[in-house]
Amino acid sequence: MFHCIQTSGDRAMLRSLATAVPDHQLRQQDLADRVTGLLGERMVDFDPLKNVCTNADIGIQYSARPADWYRQPRSWRERNDAYIAVSKELFTQAVTRALAGAQMLASEIDTLVTVSSTGIATPTIEARLMHAMGFRDDVHRVPVFGLGCAGGVTGLSLAARLAAAEPQSKVLLVVIELCTLSFQYDELTQSNNVASALFGDGAAAVVLSAGGGEALGEIEHGGEHTWPDTLDIMGWRVDSGGLGMVFDRSI
Repeated sequence: MFHCIQTSGDRAMLRSLATAVPDHQLRQQDLADRVTGLLGERMVDFDPLKNVCTNADIGIQYSARPADWYRQPRSWRERNDAYIAVSKELFTQAVTRALAGAQMLASEIDTLVTVSSTGIATPTIEARLMHAMGFRDDVHRVPVFGLGCAGGVTGLSLAARLAAAEPQSKVLLVVIELCTLSFQYDELTQSNNVASALFGDGAAAVVLSAGGGEALGEIEHGGEHTWPDTLDIMGWRVDSGGLGMVFDRSI
């Protein structure tokens, strides 16, 4: 739970935080049954992997599409169309809640940072929605792709630096990931199975600004470190089915 604090200075302050998830959800046992049904009879040596969902200890997983949607091969176009459609829904929900929490209008936002790595959209998601939602024509758009699991925290660090750089400005950060869309029915691999057990779908939005006033918290510091020789540990593999998971056992 966040508690409001009184602040001053030029550090970025967290004015609001909101989340959004798709309508479809699977409980842990449902997820285990789904993965077993999709891969179990077709995958060699599946038995040692069938407890992955239980061991992941994730109570509920939210999904961009209903379970039956994943029971057949899907083209890259189908996956990406789903990514754009659901991302727009979650963006709208998360942003509306975050703006309400900060008691701001969309027209008051000066910089809009959108982070996502699980689909491709050009024009980007925020560009498709900004005018309908009331953002100004001159809002600074900063779409960020390719950060993967680090997208949320790295995006927050970036947004905080942008807010601190212009103390009178208001920055909105939106992070959207629809990991379930990367599940490939015809890919009988351990990484496909493990990724299905670990990663669900959702979005989050925060409003940041520097200076005094009531806030939920303060962004004290942000930094990054990139380890050499780690490019093959986690990422995307692009093939005819879309974005396939690269998920090394060492992770």
